[in-house]
Amino acid sequence: MHDLLDKAVEGMTAEQLNFRPQEGGVSAFFSLWHYVRTEDNIINWVAQQKPTVWLEGNYHEYFGLPRTSQGTGMTADEANAVRISDVAKWHEYQQKVWEATDRYLASMSPEEFDERKVTIKPLGEMSLWDGIYGVCLSHGYRHVGEIEYVRGVQGLGGLTI
Repeated sequence: MHDLLDKAVEGMTAEQLNFRPQEGGVSAFFSLWHYVRTEDNIINWVAQQKPTVWLEGNYHEYFGLPRTSQGTGMTADEANAVRISDVAKWHEYQQKVWEATDRYLASMSPEEFDERKVTIKPLGEMSLWDGIYGVCLSHGYRHVGEIEYVRGVQGLGGLTI
């Protein structure tokens, strides 16, 4: 998933990431921000009960974006206000999330994924495996597709895999 997302936004400028294809759609950046923030929340806050990379690095202050929200339940106006200006700084945050996830997953035994229970709001209690697979991976493919669509509409090439 990390490689897919990295490749999907590779070389995109802030203007291209913020572009919305039509009314009712979201920008590639909103989809990316939403996914990375969701993974950061699940891996760090939910699974490990430690601060997210987002909060620890004060990225919410730097970007002027919500402190704890990751987009779920936002109105269209709130979602449209999620914009990026410093792509390099965003990639710094994104890579730190990928690294935190890789470290955590490498420390887990296979049994722990099914045995460990977590609560992911608003979905409720589930195994850690269901949280990672169902919420991070499966959910992430949808957002890769949204980003690829926005790339294609802008003439940047759609399919990145």
